[in-house]
Amino acid sequence: MYPAEGLKRLLYDRFIHLSHLSEELFAAEESAIAELLQEHGITFSSTSLTSIHVLDCIGNNEPINSTAIADKMKLSKASITKISTKLLQDDCIKRNRMNDNKKEFYFSLTPKGRKLFDLHARMHEQFEQKFLESMNSFTEPELQASLKFVQTMIDYSPTSPRKVGL
Repeated sequence: MYPAEGLKRLLYDRFIHLSHLSEELFAAEESAIAELLQEHGITFSSTSLTSIHVLDCIGNNEPINSTAIADKMKLSKASITKISTKLLQDDCIKRNRMNDNKKEFYFSLTPKGRKLFDLHARMHEQFEQKFLESMNSFTEPELQASLKFVQTMIDYSPTSPRKVGL
């Protein structure tokens, strides 16, 4: 095996390990959200990260329609419809029509949704700060190489829009 091949295999092994750690991170984030909701007396039927991130997308872009949410999050409109229905039932979002467009619905946050949005934003700020601090030991070329690697993994992922024909 060539030295480069050995490095590629090691990188692959580390990538798989990172994937498993990511699953644990997402589970921990879901758990942290559930705890925060309980501490603040907020009832929410779903603590899935996707639901929270749809709520976040709405909060950052309100008013916004399903198509725009699906585009921004790279999810199907069917997924957005399913999630938005739950968010409506939980009184986290409201659905309105614009005066100039009676056909389409637009979503915005309710006061309850705004609380959840703010809690999630604070949690993400802490995560982002820790992440950025961990990158301080990298040089700019190392960061560029890391970015190139991550983008390559995204582009060649089995669920990448490139792979599923989008």
